[in-house]
Amino acid sequence: MFVDGQRVTQLGTRAAADAVITLAPEARATQARQATLLLHKPIGFVSGQAEDGHQPAASLISTKTQMAGDRQRFQPSHLKGLAPAGRLDIDSTGLLVLTQDGRVARQLIGDDSKVEKEYLVRVEGTLDERGLALLNHGLELDGKKLRPAKVAWANPEQLRFVLTEGRKRQIRRMCELVGLRVTGLKRVRIGRVRLGDLPLGQWRFLRENELF
Repeated sequence: MFVDGQRVTQLGTRAAADAVITLAPEARATQARQATLLLHKPIGFVSGQAEDGHQPAASLISTKTQMAGDRQRFQPSHLKGLAPAGRLDIDSTGLLVLTQDGRVARQLIGDDSKVEKEYLVRVEGTLDERGLALLNHGLELDGKKLRPAKVAWANPEQLRFVLTEGRKRQIRRMCELVGLRVTGLKRVRIGRVRLGDLPLGQWRFLRENELF
């Protein structure tokens, strides 16, 4: 790192508020090598570490499952330190981000993250206007109020949820509170990045022109 053109190597070095801080070329190169992958997670895989006999989503990452036409070449080094930036339940499908880049992880799952996550949720049961209003704002889980959401009917059988938080099994529990049962859940967007035509069980690299 350079401060006003001078290389700084000691941790904790203070800099003036108006100082110009730049990364050394080798640091920029290291950041550029940190991969972020987009996976269309199938049902039956857990987001993080293997548990109860179920395989982690990262086990799907290989040359055989890379989406056709993806321009960047997969290297075994891309698996080192690769971790999910957020959870997606074992019985849910859709877009899961796996990254080596701590900056991406903080952006998506940091305590102050406001990045939207969009889901299509197939439900059974009856939902009146009051219940729909509560899904948008007014529910709480584990004694803590939920952030306002955007919930509307996508079609007669599916609701579209847009959330800015990710409590454990949040959507399923929200639906239970208003008398609905979730029969299918798919995440289709994280921030400005969409699942698009990524096939189920396959993955691709986050492209240079894509930002969450």
